[in-house]
This record gives sequence, structure tokens and C-alpha cells, in this order.
Amino acid sequence: MTNNILEMRNITKTFPGVKALQDVSIEVQRGHIHAICGENGAGKSTLMKVLSGVYPHGTYDGDIVFENETVAFRNINDSEAAGVVIIHQELALSPYLSIAENIFLGNEQQKGGWIDWNQTNLEAGKLLARVGLKDNPITKIMDIGVGKQQLVEIAKALSKEVKLLILDEPTAALNDEDSAHLLDLMKHLKGQGITSIIISHKLNEIKAIADEVTIIRDGKMIETLDLDAGAVSEERIIKGMVGRDLESRFPDHTPHIGEELLRIENWTVHHPLDHERVVVDHANLSVRAGEIVGIAGLMGAGRTELAMSVFGRSYGHNISGKVFKRGVEIDTRTVSAAIEHGIAYATEDRKRYGLNLIDDIRRNISAAALDSLAKAGWVDANQEVVVAEKYRKSMNIKAPNVEVLTGKLSGGNQQKVVLSKWMYSNPDVLILDEPTRGIDVGAKYEIYGIINRLAEEGKGVIVISSELPELLGICDRIYTLSEGRITADVPRSEATAERVMQFMTQEREKDHV
Repeated sequence: MTNNILEMRNITKTFPGVKALQDVSIEVQRGHIHAICGENGAGKSTLMKVLSGVYPHGTYDGDIVFENETVAFRNINDSEAAGVVIIHQELALSPYLSIAENIFLGNEQQKGGWIDWNQTNLEAGKLLARVGLKDNPITKIMDIGVGKQQLVEIAKALSKEVKLLILDEPTAALNDEDSAHLLDLMKHLKGQGITSIIISHKLNEIKAIADEVTIIRDGKMIETLDLDAGAVSEERIIKGMVGRDLESRFPDHTPHIGEELLRIENWTVHHPLDHERVVVDHANLSVRAGEIVGIAGLMGAGRTELAMSVFGRSYGHNISGKVFKRGVEIDTRTVSAAIEHGIAYATEDRKRYGLNLIDDIRRNISAAALDSLAKAGWVDANQEVVVAEKYRKSMNIKAPNVEVLTGKLSGGNQQKVVLSKWMYSNPDVLILDEPTRGIDVGAKYEIYGIINRLAEEGKGVIVISSELPELLGICDRIYTLSEGRITADVPRSEATAERVMQFMTQEREKDHV
């Protein structure tokens, strides 16, 4: 008898016209943290949906052996009853219910046919303590951050006596502090005998906590590497994911920098609710033609707030300062005015604000520049298809045609649709907020190539990123933000991780007004 808690044998899953999984086999040892890596669309999430009963027995070929017994999960209730619980990347919590209500939703604490609220809140409190969350169980989900919501999902899993916990991209939307806490919790649960499977694009996290990593590419299992044995580098994992060596994580970029395109002077933004609080404090920055400029800062430093306030004052209150385009002051007080002046902003939250996920690629790409497709007030649908097809091919968006719903695409391909939308509006300056968040290393490389291409076309590109190596790898200059203030303007030749981090953590001077 092996020490495996799970074996998935020769799993094949087919959708109309697409073989998502082909003879995939994996083994997960009891009490281990097992990582699954692969590019977007490789089949990772599909495999876990097969395991958890989202895709029921009979809709796939192959066998699942859990705790030495062949299982046939007909739905997610069957898998949870066996002790297999999946936490999807899109959290399944009701924002209007309390933490306790969410934890026991569908598994209510009852007495005499009525919900026992005292027992509900008491048991929820115990579970919250296990995951290190100190919030009151009666707190509504809408009143806590994403990091805490992830912990509530894990507490919910623990209430179901979980034996195998599956986490799909658990840290994709978390800041560094919340990510570290979540990873520590996974190690703690491992110590309690709970087995975990983690799907993640963050290779540094995988190396830090996983015992083994299985690599999936194009619906096939490539290999499983023993991380405990050591000598497995991130480059080794990447080679398995993309099928080739990435000699550099970042494509070559030789800047050809021209005139100043955009300059922001003394830009100050107050919080939209707490009007006394200064979120961006007298910021000054510029970007020139053909230049890639980074903005680095810790979470809460004011990076996104700066970008959104410049782009049509989409964020903030009592905004002051000036914006210049090629030396002439311009008015960007509305989104339409900013677009007319050649400024584009690709939001960090592409699913909520950047795309219409229930509409097709064609309409998403044309959305920011419909006027250029309109004749007598009507959109020329044929020309719209021509434009969208042009970007589908040039941006290598992996879809058979532009009628595919955007919500069906992988994260990397969704990001290409966002970039296509703004490129079609023909801006002079593009502000890209976390352009590679939640996408795999291969897709990142493609996005970096697109950014380089935009700069080569003479655009000014501003990149906001939480990944310092990314900024160091692609930018010609990096501005650092700390507590809403720009603390340094670091040229590429002087940019090191230590130097940039020093400016990112620089405290506000006591005499600063």
C-alpha cells in the first residue's frame, strides 16, 4: 500500500472540438503540498474540476483513486463528503452574509429544525482561530479584504473535515503580506495532516512551500519534480511549462527615446471618502516617446490611485495639479477627454473593469473607439470584425474566431484583448496597471514583447507592477512611490532591487507639508 492519498489515472476530458486533458496521471502523497504548474489553458483547473466533481463521473475517461478506493464523484457534494474541497480562484462567498453564515452555508448548525445562531457563531469563531483570522464571525464578507476572504474559504473547508484541500491560484489577487500569511497557513495545515494541491503561477511560492510539482502542458502531464530533493530551479520548471528554455525572462529591448509625451506636475489626490486623507502627494513624473517607465511601490503606496486619477479622474476627491501633452496643458477631467488626448489606462482588475466577460472578443476590442467604426450613428459590424481579427492574429489571442466570449479565454488571452482594445484607440501614452497579474510565465513573455513593440512604435508606456523583477527587466526608468509621494526617479543603469526597495520604503519626512 502506497502513501498516496490520491491517484488520478489516464484522465482524458474532451469539450466540443477541444481535448482539454489527454491521459493525465498524477500521484499526491498524504500530508504533502503538491503544486500543479502550466501555462494558461494547459488544463490545470480542468483537472481539478474533474477531481472535485464539478465535471462529474461519466463526463471524462480514466479513474480517480482516493484513499485507496476508486471513486465516482457525481457532483461537488460527493467530493466534499469524501473530504475533497476545492477553493476556486473566483471566491464563492456571498458578500451580504456574515463570515459565520458563509462558513456554514449549506451545512447549517441546527437544533430542533432551527438554525442555532449561537452555535453557528461559536463554531465559526473556532474555525477562524485555526486560520489566524481575528474578525468577529458576524462581520459581513463585504467588509473584509480579499486576503481575509481567502482565509474564510479555508475555514469553510475545515468545517467540512477536509482531507485534501485544492487551492486554485490562491494568492493571485493578494498583496505580499496576505500571500505570506496564506502560505504559512498551508504549512500549518500540513503539520495537522491535511494534504493540499496548489495551482499557482508564482514559482517562488511553489519552491517555498511545495514538496512536489507536476507540470502540465497542452493538456498532457509532462513530469513531476521532487522539490524536497533540491536542485530544481525556476528555470527548470519554466522549461517544462513552455517546452523550451527561456534564456531570459524578458525579451531584448533597445530603447529609442524621443520627445516628452506626457508630464504630470504637482498632482495631489485626496481619498474619495476620507477627504482629509492625502493619497497622492504632489507627484511629478514624465514619460517620453519610445520610453517604458515603471512605477514601483508597496501595496497602499498610491500607484493605482495616481493612474486612475490622471485617467479621467476615475478615482479621488479634490484633485489638483497639471497634465501636459507635448508641453501643452490638457484637460483630463473625464475618461472621454483623456482618451481624446491620447491617454489609455488598462486597469489592474481586467475581469471587473477592463472587459465585458459575457460579450465576445470583437465587441471588447472595439469598445474604446466605437466612433471610428460608426457610420451615421451605426457601428459597421463587418469592419468591426475585420479590426478584431487583425488584433486576434497580431496579438496571438488563442481563440478560433472573434465571436468567442471573452470570459471563456485564459487570463493571458484576456489581457491581450484588453491591450488590443486600447491599442485600437491609437493612444500616445498607455498606462498599464499590473499587466501580467495572474498569468503564466509564457504569456508574460508575450506581454513584455507587446510592451516593447508599443515603445518601438513611439508610444510612451507607463507600467505599474507589484513584481520588482518585472520592472527591473523591462523599464528604462523607474519612479518609486512611498506613502503617496514620489521618492526617486531611477534610471535603468542605476536600478537594482536593493536601491529601488530602499526608495519604496522611504518614510515621510517629519517636516513635509
